[in-house]
Amino acid sequence: MGGRLGTEERAEAWRRLGSETFDLVVIGGGVVGAGTALDAATRGLRVALVEARDLASGTSSRSSKLFHGGLRYLEQLEFGLVREALRERELMLTRLAPHLVKPVSFLYPLTHRLWERPYTAAGLFLYDTMGGARSVPGQKHLSRAGAMRMVPALKRSSLIGGIRYYDAQSDDARHTMTVARTAAHYGAVIRTSTQVVGFTREADRVSGVRVHDVENGEELEIQANAVINCTGVWTDELQRLSGSRGRFRVRASKGVHIVVPRDRIVSESGLILRTEKSVLFVIPWRNHWIVGTTDTDWNLDLAHPAATKHDIDYLLEHVNKALATPLTHDDIEGVYAGLRPLLAGESEETSKLSREHAVARVAPGLVAIAGGKYTTYRVMAADAVDAASADLPGRLQPSITDKVPLLGADGYHALVNQVDQLGARHGLHPYRVRHLLDRYGSLVHEVLALAEDRPELLRPLTAAPDYLQVEVVYATSHEGALHIEDTLARRTRISIEYPHRGVDCAAQVAELMGSVLGWDEETVQREISVYDARVKAERDSQTEPDDLSADARRSAAPEARPELLEPSPTT
Repeated sequence: MGGRLGTEERAEAWRRLGSETFDLVVIGGGVVGAGTALDAATRGLRVALVEARDLASGTSSRSSKLFHGGLRYLEQLEFGLVREALRERELMLTRLAPHLVKPVSFLYPLTHRLWERPYTAAGLFLYDTMGGARSVPGQKHLSRAGAMRMVPALKRSSLIGGIRYYDAQSDDARHTMTVARTAAHYGAVIRTSTQVVGFTREADRVSGVRVHDVENGEELEIQANAVINCTGVWTDELQRLSGSRGRFRVRASKGVHIVVPRDRIVSESGLILRTEKSVLFVIPWRNHWIVGTTDTDWNLDLAHPAATKHDIDYLLEHVNKALATPLTHDDIEGVYAGLRPLLAGESEETSKLSREHAVARVAPGLVAIAGGKYTTYRVMAADAVDAASADLPGRLQPSITDKVPLLGADGYHALVNQVDQLGARHGLHPYRVRHLLDRYGSLVHEVLALAEDRPELLRPLTAAPDYLQVEVVYATSHEGALHIEDTLARRTRISIEYPHRGVDCAAQVAELMGSVLGWDEETVQREISVYDARVKAERDSQTEPDDLSADARRSAAPEARPELLEPSPTT
């Protein structure tokens, strides 16, 4: 079945990696790597993608979950970046991923008389018109009373009026995983838990990579005409491993978000609030709000950036300036920290560093791409493949991913109209079917088929009733989940949506995954204890005052992938 990432496909992928020669090997399973694999495969190239951990396990599962033009880039006069991003947002909403990307409204509270409304309106007018056609409503101006009706949670004194505008949002980890599965559907070999540990060379050019299976320790060499480094904040590490000098440097900037229950902020709309350095978003997320983000330098463990008490206090302090009923630490259900791969410029402040991306052929046979933002991943991917063309035999076809819907998009709109019939057929509430459609689109039939002989799988998880048991089985059989963490943190978002952070359903999830992966009791217990230790380490790190002590706490937890090698020493 096209696009399936299960145990059989995993074994077959290993065999193919060791025996075939590829046009391109893509390193990194974040959104840019997955997008690059899709771009190359749909141009007719033979492609392999390898990822040391899990799809979207780094930055691509820890974003603000927005497909947005980047309103604040207008102020920095980055018109090109905004126009490009708005065009991508429109493509996602309409053609490429309507099942995964949805419109979301934001209220921009006005706090200054006279100048602020016309200034902001002019910016939003540009925002509304720059991307060409658009399927979201334009800006709407509100008096103070109108804004308070839309967002009763605001302090009356925190605004004099407001403007509502629209952007789009998506579950970033699911979207990235779907891009990777779509690439597999078009013939790319996708393999996670497969770490690059070296580069192979012929004369002066890079001719492939040496990889290490972090589940069992096996190694092999992959032959390729070109290699593309799409590792985000790890770009420099991979660069050193290849022995060639980088053309640009990547700095990691930490962004922390908190998740609170929906009833803690009474509002019909998201919020965008100005801070002294940047902006703060309050984003609707099912029956929660996501509040973020921070923007600070991070020079410690790249795999597990830790949120400190200071980060969380910063978010609470800034959001509470606008809220009539303040949020407290007790309201927080989840916390996550991600790292933006920013291109290091001369400027020292990370919020000022460019979100433009850079792509370079750093050595014959090796291309690196970094910077950019989640929304423009498709443009970045096309640029990366174009840059590799010098090392590819034959003429390269142009990129066509603006015409390639992601898996689950085809037929989605019809299914939305058939929610009641679908629900009746499977004995599910229409609300539940809608939730499934917004996660799987037309692949929902594949998901529900797994429960035909096991109707108990259509029951919710006991400690995380937003999700059905069948979703855990499908995550393992079709979506490439290999460990509890993959399922609880990325295939579902249980790790940030429930105060127990997934600990209370780890045992049930381990049993369901184990039934697909053939785990014995010892493996089941190890998976549960590793996940519990991860959550405990994260909770501990969030009580520490600074990055250094938080990192020490977070790094104490064991890795889910037993054979993972630490990045090569940076000598």
